[in-house]
Amino acid sequence: MWSGPRNISTAMMRSWGNRSDTIVCDEPLYAHYLSVTGRDHPGAAEVIQAGPADLGEAIRRLLAPLPPGKNIFYQKHMAHHLLPDMDRTWLKQLTNCFLLRDPKQVIPSYIKHVANPTLNDAGYPQQAELFELVRGWTGKMPPVIDARDVLENPRGILSRLCEAIGVPFTDAMLSWPPGLRPTDGVWAKYWYQEVQTSTGFRPYRAKSPPVPDNLRPLVQACEELHQQMYAHRIRVRN
Repeated sequence: MWSGPRNISTAMMRSWGNRSDTIVCDEPLYAHYLSVTGRDHPGAAEVIQAGPADLGEAIRRLLAPLPPGKNIFYQKHMAHHLLPDMDRTWLKQLTNCFLLRDPKQVIPSYIKHVANPTLNDAGYPQQAELFELVRGWTGKMPPVIDARDVLENPRGILSRLCEAIGVPFTDAMLSWPPGLRPTDGVWAKYWYQEVQTSTGFRPYRAKSPPVPDNLRPLVQACEELHQQMYAHRIRVRN
């Protein structure tokens, strides 16, 4: 599942992690991304140390056989962790899905943690690039879901997502115990304050956070990329 920052990506990981047939991993390319870019993220040194910072090792783990009794490996990925010179062909072995959120909501939230983000920091270019790659590889539209749609109708959107990727939907995906998980990244203490108290997808609340004037061009650039994928999102049948 390819998301950008400040989305419902961790709640989505909770949803899939509550299935008995599924294992999950949390941003497995993050350590490599930080080790290469030197980006000043909260707890960066700790993330790199926790690893794997070696890209080959990270990919090996992501393509490894599943443990007995598990049929699904849910990988929570951040699209901006896909660096320009990183090989993409290994992704053909995954079922690639996309989780979107309105840039007007993302950017004001993101700057609380990362000052002066760039277009690549927001992840929309990498999402759009991978979206087109997957469409070319598979010959069909990749599954795309939108955060607002999920929060407004978790059962409807998740059941359609499961249908799209050929796995059965289960009510276990709609609620989960509160708290952190051993599978959470070491960065959880910096980013997961809200999700660790959650027991399900919280109802959507309309927000209009102010966008600083200097970041309006960034939001506009993100919106153009966002719309390319948003038009193909999964919707609930009437």
